[in-house]
Amino acid sequence: AKVHACVELMPYSGGLTRNIVQCLEDFDIPLYLSHTITRIHGKNRVEGVTIAKVDENRQPIEETKRYIPCDTLLLSVGLIPENELTRAAGIPIDPITNGAIVDENCQTQVAGIFACGNVLQVHDLVDYVSQEAERAGNAAADYISGNLAGEKVAETVAGNGVRYVIPQRIQNTEQEVSLFLRVTKPFGAVRFTIKIGETVIATAKRMKVAPGEMEKITLKAGALAGCSGIITVSLEEL
Repeated sequence: AKVHACVELMPYSGGLTRNIVQCLEDFDIPLYLSHTITRIHGKNRVEGVTIAKVDENRQPIEETKRYIPCDTLLLSVGLIPENELTRAAGIPIDPITNGAIVDENCQTQVAGIFACGNVLQVHDLVDYVSQEAERAGNAAADYISGNLAGEKVAETVAGNGVRYVIPQRIQNTEQEVSLFLRVTKPFGAVRFTIKIGETVIATAKRMKVAPGEMEKITLKAGALAGCSGIITVSLEEL
């Protein structure tokens, strides 16, 4: 097949960097950022599309419209967690992730119900899905055995440059905790800062970050010892 273009509405790609390199750059397929499809042409089958650049409000700019003849159009509309059962059970949903609000054990705000994998958040790597599944399974077993104790003592909040943070709450501040997050837009080198109030409890540097790639920051056991209140995760460009 001859691929004429990949058209992206946002001013940056939401895909993984490795996919851009291996699927677009390696085959010289142009990527048009801040563009959209405005019309699909054809009657019995697709004969072409009209694309256009969009302004800051994501509205097509009329004078930039152009026609591309083609016989196939593929739409990538993204993923959201499937959570009808979660809502039916009365479990609070995070409006950003569209998944349940959980603690570090993947336990939702309804005791004894756990969420993990793509029902919690859309993952890039199956490794993270497997790790979450193991953590949720172990915690569910502990809950059944009566060994999963603790009350909510801290909440995580997305700060500057961060779209969301999971888990949204932390019960056991004595153990190691991994935070998963996505950024709001592509950045070059950044430093993530985790604070409680004005106290910095951890930092992490990354050479490059993008919304399409999940970040994991692990807080060592004891980093949150005795902490309570709001944990803010933010970034600054270096």
